[in-house]
Amino acid sequence: MATDTTAPRVGMMLYGVVPADVEPTGSARGVGDPPGDITTVTQDDLTALVSEIPLDRPLGRPDDLTAYQRLLDGTAEVAPVLPVRFGTVLRDLDAVRQLLADQHDQIAPLLKRFEGRVEYVVRGRYAQDAVLGEILEADPYARRLREDIQERPDEETTQQRMALGERINGAIEALRQADTRTAADRLGRVVEDLVVADPTHELDAVHLPVLVEQGRRAEFDAALAELADAWDGRVELRRLGPAAPYDFVNRLTG
Repeated sequence: MATDTTAPRVGMMLYGVVPADVEPTGSARGVGDPPGDITTVTQDDLTALVSEIPLDRPLGRPDDLTAYQRLLDGTAEVAPVLPVRFGTVLRDLDAVRQLLADQHDQIAPLLKRFEGRVEYVVRGRYAQDAVLGEILEADPYARRLREDIQERPDEETTQQRMALGERINGAIEALRQADTRTAADRLGRVVEDLVVADPTHELDAVHLPVLVEQGRRAEFDAALAELADAWDGRVELRRLGPAAPYDFVNRLTG
């Protein structure tokens, strides 16, 4: 019988690893259009969550990342899961089993570390008017620069505006460092671990992925509410999650 050479070659996209006794629900779906069915590959006490994907299909579309995160975040709420880097595609099921066997001694302790824990991300954004007022009140030179700029035409104040911008940016960075220390101190008492992540916006106040024991969610929420009250009108706090422990994998293995 002739082989159909027009059929797309396929590989196995690897999403994450869970303990061997964990089974995905019937509604679990992966990337693709239509979404791929999630299957499992078990080796000893580890199980990989995978789906078949055509090798000629590029990954990286927004829907792909959403499907990847939805599967892992939903799994993290009911079982420990070790996320695998997005876009990891192996040759076939035997290659997945071999990876589990080769990496067993690294994966198994991490799964135990994440048991009963989920990640949240605490994001804080400065209220622009409030933080600007705070900076100007504390910095007479910046205040004089601003007054000078307001009283003269734009074309005459290029240097002053640059100097003021640099001074404000430096002040925001100093505030960010101080506020991050405050948030890390308060939240560090009720979380298992935390990471100080880089800002992604010039007005970011805090960016803290935290690892929370599920039995201490109420304590975490209370500590976050206290921080939000203390910063009311100054910093808008958001809590993202629960999610799989993406921000703790590299640090724990490295």
